Amino acid sequence: MTIGYIIRSLFALLIVAFGLWPYLTIFHLDGALHQSDATAIEEFSPYVNLPAIQAHYKTRLDNTVTNVMPTNDGAGHGDQVLNWVAGNFKLLGDAALKQKITIDWVRTSLNEAAERATAERPASFISAIDFAFFESWDRVVIRIGALDRQPTYAILSLNNWQWQLTDVIRSCW
Repeated sequence: MTIGYIIRSLFALLIVAFGLWPYLTIFHLDGALHQSDATAIEEFSPYVNLPAIQAHYKTRLDNTVTNVMPTNDGAGHGDQVLNWVAGNFKLLGDAALKQKITIDWVRTSLNEAAERATAERPASFISAIDFAFFESWDRVVIRIGALDRQPTYAILSLNNWQWQLTDVIRSCW
């Protein structure tokens, strides 16, 4: 055995280990979602980046507000009122978002998605996953449920050398 062979083998082993790493996190998420006692949130929360999930929902909410609010008529009429309404709506939306998007909400959303996606009871998060693969080297997309059955998407991102859930997107169509 040459030193080159050993280095190539170690490199290949590192690549395989990195590729399996987020799936280990999915396995841990499944175990934490099965817990129903007081420690459930405690076991689940290390795998969730709640500020990132809230930020993603805030971005989607801001885009919706921007698209729904009427534009001014070009003569400047209504600019102050529209800006005031839009600003207050965004402030109220931020407060409501922080109250609504919690660790418990994330947990409930994933459990409900698993129940919609599989007939297995109690629903297993892993068995409800229809697709899970790398979108980039630091991001994994998980589709819970088939495409034609309003899937929920969960996004894992690599943060500080830990894979964490950074977004949950519920399909509406």
